[in-house]
Formats: sequence, structure tokens, C-alpha cells
Amino acid sequence: MTIRLGDIAPDFEADTTEGRIKFHDWAGSSWVVLFSHPKNYTPVCTTELGYTAKLKDEFDRRNVKAIGLSVDKLEDHHGWSKDIEQTQGAALNFPLIADADRTVSNLYDMIHPNASDTLTVRSVFVIDPNKKVRLTLTYPASTGRNFDEILRVIDSLQLTDGYKVATPVNWKKGEDVIIVPAVSNEDAKKLFPAGWKELKPYLRLVPDPKK
Repeated sequence: MTIRLGDIAPDFEADTTEGRIKFHDWAGSSWVVLFSHPKNYTPVCTTELGYTAKLKDEFDRRNVKAIGLSVDKLEDHHGWSKDIEQTQGAALNFPLIADADRTVSNLYDMIHPNASDTLTVRSVFVIDPNKKVRLTLTYPASTGRNFDEILRVIDSLQLTDGYKVATPVNWKKGEDVIIVPAVSNEDAKKLFPAGWKELKPYLRLVPDPKK
């Protein structure tokens, strides 16, 4: 199944390290980062899950819930979590889906046969409170993900949902943003009464409205 931006994230029921969940109910009114990892007891995945656990405060500030997945069994998740805490200095504080029958992996197209016909790739789905998919990323098994980039995109999405702006290349929270071209100068004067810096008629910079 191909999942595109703007699609409603498929709902599912699954067993996790924090009990059985119905995905949409579990997500509630939060943003969600759903991500797959190829296999338990592997080095790159161990570093990723430890780092994700360390980001809990950052996720909480953004009203984000993280949830991981692999095709391993639930008991393997519980055993591996001890290794993560020991080696990464952070205990798991988000659920891991046990998808041994690959139901969720297939639903979200996380298994790419030309990469591996048994293990998931490193998929990421950012899902908003309306259950719409807002970002998809796919990394190969050999490359750990940049979770700081995932936070950056969430910052951008949450900002641009509330204001008629877009974020430029390599933007970070608090930096200048771009007035979207669909906003006329007349309307921009009402929205941004302090004015803007115009580099071109289509490239108008304003301070981060949330700053």
C-alpha cells in the first residue's frame, strides 16, 4: 500500500511494549512519529531508540508521541530494551510495536523487497492530530536516522499550519520565515504589520511569528 502526504494514516491494532493499542485511539489529539527499525539487537537500531528516548521532553513540548516498530516478537522487545538502557543511558519511554506477522509493516509499506524481503527499512511517518500523514522518510538499514531533522520538520509543520508562511532551506526554529506567495502585499500588511524584507516580490522574509 502506497501512503502519500495528506492521506489518512491507516488505523490498526497491535501489541506493544506498553500493551495492546488501537492506533488512532492511542494517538488521540497528538502528533505522532511512527518509525520502523529492521531488527532488534542490532547496533544502529540500538542507538536510534536510545536517542529517541532522550528526546522525550522535546516531543512533549511539541505534543508528539513516538512509537517504534519491528517484525520481532514482544518478548524480544522487552529483552532488548535492557540493552538499550545499558548502552545508551536512556530507558525506553515510548511503545514498540511487535509486528511479527508483518501486518502493520505491510499496511505502511515498510518492507521493500529489493532491499530485504523479510526486514523493514527505516521508515518514518509524521502524522498530525487529524491523522493525516505530513512527512514520510525512508532510510536504508545501514544509515541511522537524523531525529533532529525530524524535530525540525515538525517545528516547521506546526508553524506553517498556524501562519501563512513557509520555512526556507535549513531553517531552524526562531529563524526568519517566508511569506507564502499566495498572500498579497495588502493582506501581508494586515498579517505582518511590522513589515518584511523583500528580496524579490515572491521572496519576502519576516521574523518567526512564534518567536
